[in-house]
Amino acid sequence: MAKKTFSNIKQWFSRVYTFVTEDLWRTTGDGYGSFKRIALTIVKTIDLLIKGFFNKDLSTKASALTYSMAFAVVPILAIVLAIAKGFGFEQVIEDKLMQSSFAQIEGVVPTIMGFVQRYLETAEGGTFLGIGLLVLLWAVYSFMSTIETYFNKIWEVKESRSYVRQMTAYLTILILIPILIIVSSGLNIYFESLISDNLQDTLAFGKRVMIKLSPYILSWIVFTLLYWLTPNTKVKFLSALIPGVLIGTTFEIFQTLLISGVVSLSRYNVVYGTFASIPILLFLMWITCVMILVGAELSYDLQNYENHNYEEDIENISRRYKDYITLYLTYLIVKRFEAGEKPLTVSELSKDNHLPFRLVSQLLSRLADPQVGVLNEVYSDNDAEKAYTPALDINKITVGMVFNQIDSQGSEGFLQKNALPQMTEFWQKWLIIKDSNAEQMNLLVKDIM
Repeated sequence: MAKKTFSNIKQWFSRVYTFVTEDLWRTTGDGYGSFKRIALTIVKTIDLLIKGFFNKDLSTKASALTYSMAFAVVPILAIVLAIAKGFGFEQVIEDKLMQSSFAQIEGVVPTIMGFVQRYLETAEGGTFLGIGLLVLLWAVYSFMSTIETYFNKIWEVKESRSYVRQMTAYLTILILIPILIIVSSGLNIYFESLISDNLQDTLAFGKRVMIKLSPYILSWIVFTLLYWLTPNTKVKFLSALIPGVLIGTTFEIFQTLLISGVVSLSRYNVVYGTFASIPILLFLMWITCVMILVGAELSYDLQNYENHNYEEDIENISRRYKDYITLYLTYLIVKRFEAGEKPLTVSELSKDNHLPFRLVSQLLSRLADPQVGVLNEVYSDNDAEKAYTPALDINKITVGMVFNQIDSQGSEGFLQKNALPQMTEFWQKWLIIKDSNAEQMNLLVKDIM
C-alpha cells in the first residue's frame, strides 16, 4: 500500500514537472474564458519569476547593488535634503527618515545625518567645489546607473540611454522623491486635522485608514515610477503598477516587522559590540535591493510572458522546422511588399500567425543581418517597433538564395590556410554538391571524392 502511494505521488510530481516545463508554455489561452486566462497568466508569471531569479542571478546583482548603495546613501540624502531645503521642508524629510526601518538601528541615522549636514555646510561655505562635488555627483550617478544597467539586463535591453538622457532622468527622480515625501506628509497632517475626537464621527475611521495607507501609497508611487521609467524600453504602465504595488506593500510590511522586532536585533551588540549596526544596515540594504530587482523581474515577466510560449521547443527546434518558419516569414513579408501594404512588425507577424514572438524575432533578426541581407529593418508609423521589408528586388529572392545567404553567415575558410589538400578538395566538392540540384544529395558520402 505504501509503495503504491509513493508511486502515485511520484507520478503526480512528474506530471506537475512536465506541465510546468512543457505543457504550460504550449498553452496560449486562446479560447479560454477570462478567469482561466487570468489564472494562466498568474501561473506563467510566477514560473518566469522563479526562473528569472535564479537564471539572472538576482541575488548576486543585489549584493553588487548594495555596494553601490552604501557609497550613494549620503550623497543622495544630501541632494534630496538640499532640494527639500529649497522648498523649506527639510525637517519633513528628516522626520520621514527617523520613521524608517533604518532608524531602528542604533546610531545609524544620526551618523548618516551628521555626514549629510557636513556635506551641506561645506556647500554653503562655498568650499564644496571641484573634487568634492564630482565625488558626490559620481556616487549618485554610479548608483542610479547601476540600477538602470541591471534593469536593462532583466529586460534584455542591450543599449543604455545616452548620458544626457540619463542625467535628465536621474535629476527628475531626485527632485520627485522629496516632493512626494512632502505631499505624503502633508496629506497625513491634513487627515489628522480632520479626525474628530468624537468616536462616533462616521468619517473618523476612513480618515484613520487614509493616514495608515499614506506611507503605502507613497511607496506604491515610488516603485511604480522606478519600474516604469528606468528601463531603456517601453514599459506598459500596468506592468509597472502591479509590481510597484506588490513590492511597495512588501517594503512597508518589512519595515513594520523590523520596527516591531528591534529588540531581537539589539542582540547583535553582544557579538559585534559598537559595530553591530554595520551588518544589520548592510542586510537591510541587501533585502531592499533584492526587492527592487524582484519587482523589475516581475514587471518584465508580466509584459513578456506570452513571448516565452514554446520556449523549451524553440531551444530544441530542428533545422528543418526552423527553415520552414524562416521561409514562411520571408514569404509573408515579400507578399506584403508586393501588394504595397504596410510592413509587418514582429508582434504582428507573431500574433496574426500564432507564432512564438521569440522565435519570430530571432529568425527575422537573422534575415536582417548585414551578412545575410535578405530583409531590412525599418520603423513603423508610431516609431515604437521595428518592421521588416525585403532588402532586395523581390524577383531575385529565390528559395536557394535565402538559404545560401543564411548558410554563409559567419566566418568561413579560416581553417583552409593550414588544411590538408584532401580537406581543401572536400570543401570544394561540398560547395558544388550543396549548390547543385536535389539529386546530388542522394550521393553516398563514401563516393564524394
